[in-house]
Amino acid sequence: MLVSENSIQESYYGILSVREDANYEEIRASYRSAILNFHPDKLQQNYDKCDPSHDTGDKFLKVQKAWEVLSNSVSRAVYDNELQASREENEVAEDIDLQDMLVEVTGEVLELFYPCRCGDYFNIDSFELGKMGYTLLQDGSSVSFQATDALPASLVLPCGSCSLQVRLLIDVDIEVPTDDKP
Repeated sequence: MLVSENSIQESYYGILSVREDANYEEIRASYRSAILNFHPDKLQQNYDKCDPSHDTGDKFLKVQKAWEVLSNSVSRAVYDNELQASREENEVAEDIDLQDMLVEVTGEVLELFYPCRCGDYFNIDSFELGKMGYTLLQDGSSVSFQATDALPASLVLPCGSCSLQVRLLIDVDIEVPTDDKP
């Protein structure tokens, strides 16, 4: 039941931008906001002009599925158990945040790296984060997250070579300096 895209695990709580201990009303309010923001008719108007290949229904369907599971106490309890079991299976080496990561600017894409003890890196780029509703903004020598109607969240990033994973904690109010390498 976990949503997985490009080896990054995204929970239904993350999709709706709510804490895992959120009550029904908090989940419902976040669902209503997200469903309005990601409705295909609304998004189609915004993306027709700038990117006709954009899949406007994908985020909408994820929001719908998250609501379907989290709004029902029985399915939510089953999901919470599966989520906990998944976390125990996929042990996270450590929690990191944006300021722990190295930022490299490669054209229009910002790439975030964090070294793994095996010598490779955990990484994610601004394009992948954009698909999840987070925008990386570069302002001179610093980078920050921007998110519409989003609370702090987290992503699990796998290492490029070994089985280790780290959890990137996303706080939309943090800025970090960039490493402007050509």
